[in-house]
Amino acid sequence: MDTTEHPAGPSEDPDAGRSPDGVGVEMSEEDFDRAVAEALDALPPALAERLSNVAVFVEEEYEPEPWEDPDTELLGLYDGIPLTERAGMPWQLPDRIVVFRGPLLRMCADREHLVEEITVTVVHEVAHFFGIDDATLHELGWG
Repeated sequence: MDTTEHPAGPSEDPDAGRSPDGVGVEMSEEDFDRAVAEALDALPPALAERLSNVAVFVEEEYEPEPWEDPDTELLGLYDGIPLTERAGMPWQLPDRIVVFRGPLLRMCADREHLVEEITVTVVHEVAHFFGIDDATLHELGWG
Protein backbone atom coordinates (compact mmCIF):
# COMPACT_ATOMS: atom_id res chain seq x y z
CA MET A 1 0.00 0.00 0.00
CA ASP A 2 1.43 3.37 -1.00
CA THR A 3 0.76 6.41 1.13
CA THR A 4 2.01 9.45 -0.71
CA GLU A 5 1.90 12.86 0.90
CA HIS A 6 1.74 16.34 -0.52
CA PRO A 7 3.43 18.55 2.12
CA ALA A 8 2.66 21.72 2.72
CA GLY A 9 -3.42 35.83 -7.00
CA PRO A 10 -4.92 39.14 -6.14
CA SER A 11 -8.65 39.83 -5.79
CA GLU A 12 -10.48 43.16 -6.21
CA ASP A 13 -10.64 43.57 -2.42
CA PRO A 14 -7.26 42.60 -0.96
CA ASP A 15 -8.90 41.66 2.35
CA ALA A 16 -11.74 39.61 0.79
CA GLY A 17 -11.81 36.18 2.37
CA ARG A 18 -8.92 36.93 4.73
CA SER A 19 -9.20 35.48 8.19
CA PRO A 20 -9.79 37.98 11.01
CA ASP A 21 -6.21 37.55 12.30
CA GLY A 22 -4.81 38.35 8.83
CA VAL A 23 -3.21 34.91 8.43
CA GLY A 24 -4.65 32.72 5.73
CA VAL A 25 -8.02 32.87 4.09
CA GLU A 26 -11.55 31.88 5.06
CA MET A 27 -13.82 29.68 2.96
CA SER A 28 -16.92 27.77 4.03
CA GLU A 29 -16.78 24.00 4.09
CA GLU A 30 -19.34 23.90 1.27
CA ASP A 31 -17.29 26.24 -0.93
CA PHE A 32 -14.12 24.29 -0.16
CA ASP A 33 -15.82 21.00 -1.09
CA ARG A 34 -17.08 22.63 -4.29
CA ALA A 35 -13.54 23.79 -5.16
CA VAL A 36 -12.27 20.22 -4.70
CA ALA A 37 -15.09 18.89 -6.90
CA GLU A 38 -14.32 21.51 -9.56
CA ALA A 39 -10.64 20.54 -9.52
CA LEU A 40 -11.66 16.90 -10.10
CA ASP A 41 -14.08 17.95 -12.87
CA ALA A 42 -11.27 19.87 -14.57
CA LEU A 43 -9.14 16.74 -15.01
CA PRO A 44 -8.64 15.79 -18.66
CA PRO A 45 -11.41 13.33 -19.67
CA ALA A 46 -8.89 10.63 -20.65
CA LEU A 47 -7.51 10.66 -17.09
CA ALA A 48 -10.85 11.06 -15.35
CA GLU A 49 -12.16 7.94 -17.15
CA ARG A 50 -9.33 5.87 -15.65
CA LEU A 51 -9.79 7.27 -12.16
CA SER A 52 -11.88 4.46 -10.72
CA ASN A 53 -12.22 2.91 -7.29
CA VAL A 54 -10.91 6.10 -5.67
CA ALA A 55 -12.72 7.95 -2.88
CA VAL A 56 -11.92 11.62 -2.38
CA PHE A 57 -12.36 13.18 1.05
CA VAL A 58 -11.86 16.57 2.64
CA GLU A 59 -10.63 16.51 6.22
CA GLU A 60 -9.77 19.44 8.44
CA GLU A 61 -6.27 18.38 9.53
CA TYR A 62 -3.75 15.60 8.99
CA GLU A 63 -3.14 13.48 12.09
CA PRO A 64 0.55 12.47 12.06
CA GLU A 65 1.36 8.81 12.54
CA PRO A 66 3.14 7.89 15.82
CA TRP A 67 6.51 7.68 14.04
CA GLU A 68 6.13 11.08 12.36
CA ASP A 69 7.05 14.49 13.69
CA PRO A 70 3.94 15.64 15.60
CA ASP A 71 4.11 18.96 13.72
CA THR A 72 3.81 17.26 10.30
CA GLU A 73 1.36 19.22 8.18
CA LEU A 74 0.11 17.95 4.81
CA LEU A 75 -2.01 19.53 2.10
CA GLY A 76 -3.06 16.20 0.62
CA LEU A 77 -2.53 12.47 0.90
CA TYR A 78 -2.87 9.54 -1.50
CA ASP A 79 -3.44 6.20 0.22
CA GLY A 80 -3.66 3.21 -2.08
CA ILE A 81 -1.94 1.10 -4.70
CA PRO A 82 -0.93 3.10 -7.79
CA LEU A 83 -2.11 1.76 -11.14
CA THR A 84 1.51 1.07 -12.09
CA GLU A 85 1.84 -1.39 -9.18
CA ARG A 86 -1.41 -3.33 -9.51
CA ALA A 87 -0.89 -6.82 -10.79
CA GLY A 88 -4.10 -8.62 -11.65
CA MET A 89 -5.78 -7.99 -8.30
CA PRO A 90 -9.31 -9.39 -8.55
CA TRP A 91 -10.62 -6.78 -6.11
CA GLN A 92 -9.39 -4.25 -3.64
CA LEU A 93 -10.69 -1.61 -1.30
CA PRO A 94 -10.99 1.85 -2.82
CA ASP A 95 -7.90 4.04 -2.82
CA ARG A 96 -8.27 7.30 -0.89
CA ILE A 97 -7.31 10.84 -1.71
CA VAL A 98 -7.60 13.27 1.18
CA VAL A 99 -7.38 17.05 0.87
CA PHE A 100 -6.64 18.81 4.16
CA ARG A 101 -8.62 22.02 4.52
CA GLY A 102 -6.85 23.65 7.49
CA PRO A 103 -3.31 23.80 6.08
CA LEU A 104 -4.57 25.06 2.72
CA LEU A 105 -6.62 27.83 4.35
CA ARG A 106 -3.64 28.87 6.48
CA MET A 107 -1.09 28.97 3.65
CA CYS A 108 -3.06 30.97 1.10
CA ALA A 109 -3.17 34.74 0.80
CA ASP A 110 -6.58 35.05 -0.84
CA ARG A 111 -9.43 33.05 -2.31
CA GLU A 112 -7.89 32.89 -5.80
CA HIS A 113 -4.64 31.50 -4.37
CA LEU A 114 -6.62 28.98 -2.31
CA VAL A 115 -8.56 27.66 -5.34
CA GLU A 116 -5.27 27.36 -7.24
CA GLU A 117 -3.62 25.43 -4.38
CA ILE A 118 -6.65 23.13 -4.03
CA THR A 119 -6.30 22.32 -7.74
CA VAL A 120 -2.55 21.69 -7.41
CA THR A 121 -3.17 19.42 -4.41
CA VAL A 122 -5.90 17.43 -6.18
CA VAL A 123 -3.80 17.02 -9.35
CA HIS A 124 -0.78 16.03 -7.22
CA GLU A 125 -2.68 13.28 -5.40
CA VAL A 126 -4.43 12.02 -8.55
CA ALA A 127 -1.01 11.80 -10.19
CA HIS A 128 0.14 9.49 -7.38
CA PHE A 129 -2.81 7.22 -8.24
CA PHE A 130 -1.33 6.98 -11.74
CA GLY A 131 2.11 6.14 -10.30
CA ILE A 132 3.82 9.51 -10.74
CA ASP A 133 6.33 10.18 -7.95
CA ASP A 134 7.00 13.43 -6.08
CA ALA A 135 10.25 14.19 -7.93
CA THR A 136 8.51 14.02 -11.31
CA LEU A 137 5.59 16.11 -10.04
CA HIS A 138 7.98 18.79 -8.81
CA GLU A 139 9.74 18.83 -12.18
CA LEU A 140 6.36 19.28 -13.88
CA GLY A 141 5.34 22.11 -11.54
CA TRP A 142 2.74 20.14 -9.59
CA GLY A 143 4.84 19.70 -6.44
